[in-house]
Amino acid sequence: MNSPAIRFAGFTEDWEQRKLSSIATIKARIGWQGLTQKEFLDDGDYYLITGTDFAEGTIDFPNCHYIGEDRYRQDTNIQVKARDVLITKDGTIGKVAYIKELDKPATLNAGVFVIRGRDEYTSNLYMYHYLAAPFLLDYADEQATGGTIKHLNQNVLVSFPVPMPSVAEQEKVGHFFSAVNDLITLHQREHDKTVNIKKALLEKMFPKDGEDKPEIRFAGFTDAWEQRKLGDLGSVVMNRRIFKEQTAESGDIPFYKIGTFGAEPDSFISRELFEEYKSKYPYPKVGDILISASGSIGKTVEYTGKDEYFQDSNIVWLQHDERLNKSFLKHFYSVVKWHGLEGSTIKRLYNKNILDTKINVPSLDEQQVVGAFFDRLSDLITLHKRELTKLQNIKKALLEKMFV
Repeated sequence: MNSPAIRFAGFTEDWEQRKLSSIATIKARIGWQGLTQKEFLDDGDYYLITGTDFAEGTIDFPNCHYIGEDRYRQDTNIQVKARDVLITKDGTIGKVAYIKELDKPATLNAGVFVIRGRDEYTSNLYMYHYLAAPFLLDYADEQATGGTIKHLNQNVLVSFPVPMPSVAEQEKVGHFFSAVNDLITLHQREHDKTVNIKKALLEKMFPKDGEDKPEIRFAGFTDAWEQRKLGDLGSVVMNRRIFKEQTAESGDIPFYKIGTFGAEPDSFISRELFEEYKSKYPYPKVGDILISASGSIGKTVEYTGKDEYFQDSNIVWLQHDERLNKSFLKHFYSVVKWHGLEGSTIKRLYNKNILDTKINVPSLDEQQVVGAFFDRLSDLITLHKRELTKLQNIKKALLEKMFV
């Protein structure tokens, strides 16, 4: 067997392909062994690990149920140890977890395999990263006789081919991908933290119902915010209707429908039609905030000036004058309570709902400061998201290059 395209210095020997069953034991609870949900405990000394307890490559132990000592000792084959690899076989199949350590004894519920290296020549950490990569599910798809896989059969695991270098190289590869995962987790946490900070500040920096001042505001601003209706400040407009026969699967100008709003377009119109409609009918200006009026009601996208067209009535915007700052309005939409939709089963945002919606408006200077502040937070979130995506893509490329 060949060696990978990228490997650590000092390792030159070819890798050997082995079946998973030849390098590891594969165990699971046989049926339910009479285990019933009545035996699940909210507290105890013995964890019962279920497929729903898997979380980002580990087990969410605070979420686990417990089980009595007799049930734990019933089957030694599924008693979990530190450095074991667990994998789900039912539900969301193929989720993989690595057990770094245990603070209490643990056993498995039905639907989970425990995989453990047979000897000192197999690194469980290496196995974890290989099983967590797409290779296993790709192999399972190849072995399937057709249709969607709803169960990970043990015979798939038994025959699954695993490329095996020396144990020293296995450890190097395993620890390397653990470090990559830690870096991805760090960026994910920074992203999530910034998202939560923004969410909390939105609640504090726009007045609550019945109030005319926010809890937090910038220095130098003390005046009350004026309550108005969006209809007092502008009107709802939309693009000209585009008929299906005017669209194509490819073309010059992307045409966004409600299903592709904020995503990739799947329809296009000709430039000739675009230029005609853009000159004759309402068209957004740079910075206008487009709103979805159906589907994901209230979803917003800022128009950046690209040549593109939007489905009438389903995608609209508020055409307003200089009394409203566009960035301020954009972030107001993050906390808006649309008129007539509170507690309603209505699945559409009508023009009247928008126009009758109340908005607290400060001075234009304060609007600009608030809008710019939340723009910076949004930019920071986007930066974290890009870094996260870049790291995930780097990991994906390395998985392909560092395994045979």
